[in-house]
Amino acid sequence: MKNENRKLSPEQHEEILRTLKARFEKNINRHTELEWVKVQAKLETYPEKLWSLNEMERTGGEPDVIGHDKKTDEYIFYDCSAESPKGRRSVCYDREALESRKEHKPKNTAIDMTADMGIDLLSEEQYRELQRLGNFDAKSSSWVKTPANIRKLGGAIFCDRRYDTVFVYHNGADSYYAARGFRGSLRV
Repeated sequence: MKNENRKLSPEQHEEILRTLKARFEKNINRHTELEWVKVQAKLETYPEKLWSLNEMERTGGEPDVIGHDKKTDEYIFYDCSAESPKGRRSVCYDREALESRKEHKPKNTAIDMTADMGIDLLSEEQYRELQRLGNFDAKSSSWVKTPANIRKLGGAIFCDRRYDTVFVYHNGADSYYAARGFRGSLRV
């Protein structure tokens, strides 16, 4: 998507702020030390970030504030949907993987979609941090940032939660499944 398309209408702007505020208030355990009024003020300063949060919401991610980086004064949002976002499933890991498939290619890749949305793919460490806030991906799985040495050999990693434990697995980067998507993060 082009940068000039990354603007919300006034109605969309108000709607995403209402949605984010309601989620913030409903899930206060994710950010007990933070105040919505300060988060909203920051969001109002960066409308392109609000657009990205709207994309996270539109694709089923249910973004929520999970922290505040005091060094950079940035609020950190993660996709907090119970399962991997439905609007981001059945994608392989990256463009190289997509192009390597000879048939039955998926429509998109996790890396391309994160770039289009203006967000970052969660790392394994961030995924584990998310799991400390609740139980996520009990029936689905999510691609996570893959170390270069694994990706160079054709693989990619994903995570899920089963048996009250977070698991990290590997697969060919060109694989895709109806129950595997990806989760993103955004700093504002």
